[in-house]
Amino acid sequence: MELLVRYLDRSSSISSDTTQDVLKEESLRDDLKYYFMSPCEKYRARRHIPWKMGVQILKIVMITTQLILFGLNNQLVVAYKEENTMALKNLFLKDYSGVDEDDYSVAVYTQHAVYDSLFYVIDQYSQLGQLSVGPISYAEDEYGNVKPLVICKKYYKKSSAEPSDEAYDIDAKLETVCMSHTPKTAHEWKTQNASFFDMDFYRLVDIKITFELKGINLQTVRSRELPDCYSFYVTITFDNQCHSGKVKIFLDIDFESSACRAWTISGTAQKNTHYLLVFDGFVILVCITSAALCTRSIILAVKLLQRFSRFFHENFNRKVCEDDQGEFLNGWYLLVIVSDLLAIIGSILKMEIQAKSLTSYDLCSIFLGTSTLMVWVGVIRYLAYFQKYNVLILTMKAAFPKVLRFCCCAGMIYLGYTFCGWIVLGPYHEKFEGLSRVAECLFSLLNGDDMFTTFAQLKDKNTLVWVFSRAYLYSFISLFIYMVLSLFIALITDSYETIKNYQRNGFPLTDLQKFLQGHKDFPVVEENGQTDVELSNSIRFCCYCQRLPANDEVVLIS
Repeated sequence: MELLVRYLDRSSSISSDTTQDVLKEESLRDDLKYYFMSPCEKYRARRHIPWKMGVQILKIVMITTQLILFGLNNQLVVAYKEENTMALKNLFLKDYSGVDEDDYSVAVYTQHAVYDSLFYVIDQYSQLGQLSVGPISYAEDEYGNVKPLVICKKYYKKSSAEPSDEAYDIDAKLETVCMSHTPKTAHEWKTQNASFFDMDFYRLVDIKITFELKGINLQTVRSRELPDCYSFYVTITFDNQCHSGKVKIFLDIDFESSACRAWTISGTAQKNTHYLLVFDGFVILVCITSAALCTRSIILAVKLLQRFSRFFHENFNRKVCEDDQGEFLNGWYLLVIVSDLLAIIGSILKMEIQAKSLTSYDLCSIFLGTSTLMVWVGVIRYLAYFQKYNVLILTMKAAFPKVLRFCCCAGMIYLGYTFCGWIVLGPYHEKFEGLSRVAECLFSLLNGDDMFTTFAQLKDKNTLVWVFSRAYLYSFISLFIYMVLSLFIALITDSYETIKNYQRNGFPLTDLQKFLQGHKDFPVVEENGQTDVELSNSIRFCCYCQRLPANDEVVLIS
């Protein structure tokens, strides 16, 4: 009788442990199923309101609106800078045609033309107040004095050249001599500085004229925003470094914007700025909420992965495959968090710009533009719940490793053509003058753009280079368009066909998917004398083999 009682107690204990294991397994399976459900399925299963999806939709609307508002304002700033640059070129460059010649604005070829262009700049600067139609004036220092125009000429310390005798004597050291001029000395500078303008052109390297102007961008008032004040740092360079008989004239402007010190404006501009600041603050709040919800989801996923890994180790003595681990570590959440951080930084910069504390329009544009790009890319995550819309993501995921390896190999050939084109064709073709321009030109040719122009623009004065250029261009186009590009497309097409096949016949089941479907056919890895290396190899083999359909053969290549 006592033995019977012990047996029943033992059976009851085993039954109780089994029941607990089953309940534990079912609880884990339910939690995993719920985690991998779409927002709509979660709502139908537990009436859980999809807050995260709602926040993402709201964020898309708000960030896109914010970007559009900032973009319209930034366009006004860019247009103001470009039009001021064009206006100053027409004001200070004699005989400027309105279009730059290559990378310079104007070129002169005689000593008389150099002097005329130089004196023209000084005369125009002296009469700026009577010439300019825009709100531009001379810059002043902290004491209220007008900052002068500075002219510096750079020349060889000692130089003599006799081309007829093929003789020269040059001291490579450079000397710089400068003079300054203010509008008040307009009638005196020619007589007082006559020796400065007595130039030896065979020694002259360049002449630089620098001055500073002030301006106000009043057009922002039309968009109901406060105007910005600008400082224009103008540099006009007469470049004679080549000593080829051609003096190139450049006009460069650096812009620096700042808040106007004293302003009075009536209307709704100031009120409109306050509304925009409130809107930007609300965008920051939404982004913080979105980042917090995604961080919470990542923490939950890590906990579930730990539970699932522990369960597999205890029951099947197996490790979870890397692909299954990747299902828990959702890259979309990381993308959303990064986009939220960029949007928060961009919004703060935008608020500072609206308040006229900062003027970093370009930096703010980079943050806002990148965050908006990531937000819209993140929308694909919700489309991925529908099989018909999931083809793009699955194809990209399957093709990416193969495409990356392929691009590494093709990139080596591309770099070789880039360096070769630059060194050989650079002196004879404007599209090959710099490494970046060569890379851009070859990429354009790769896509079939502007082919005839690239062939036709090559100067045929050097027969050897002309023949080489034909061999170079024909070989590049034939190799990359007919072979490299075709193979690139074939890799993506192959991945697409594989995904379509799986969608038609069913995807191979992973350990995670088998567990969610209640399968019990997990092979147990027992300690049967295998070494650690053999055991790890067998586990890795199972991870790869389990993704194959049941009717496929497994082929091992050693």
